[in-house]
Amino acid sequence: MTKSTLAIALLALALGACSSEAPKEGAEAHASTSSSAGLPAGNIAAGEKLASTKGASGQACVDCHGAEGNAPIDDTYPKLGGQYHSYLAHSLQAYRSGKREHALMSSQAKELTDQQIADLAAYYGSRDGQLADLNGVTLESQRAAN
Repeated sequence: MTKSTLAIALLALALGACSSEAPKEGAEAHASTSSSAGLPAGNIAAGEKLASTKGASGQACVDCHGAEGNAPIDDTYPKLGGQYHSYLAHSLQAYRSGKREHALMSSQAKELTDQQIADLAAYYGSRDGQLADLNGVTLESQRAAN
């Protein structure tokens, strides 16, 4: 095997490992894998409980994003159900640090610990999603095709 072939094989292996997502089977499972956000493994049950807990603003996640993150009260609020847990974790960390700002989310995330962020990301990432791209193709159907 040449050096370039070996390098390509190692790169493909590394990229495959970085892009793997925890399987969705058993949505009631207790933990997800740790995220690329450098957080501990998330606990789905703890995330579900936390999603209904009122935060600093007097709001809970479900108050704005709806049940299981699929029924936001405003069209400008994102659907969280089925979203990649690493994306959710990075977003909450950015709100917490001030790198990303939103009148409500910044104050909500400011009080979250790393474990709570991991738990919320695990919970919402484990839900069935209603996310779709601009062509109407759902994220779930894209995942199934891969």
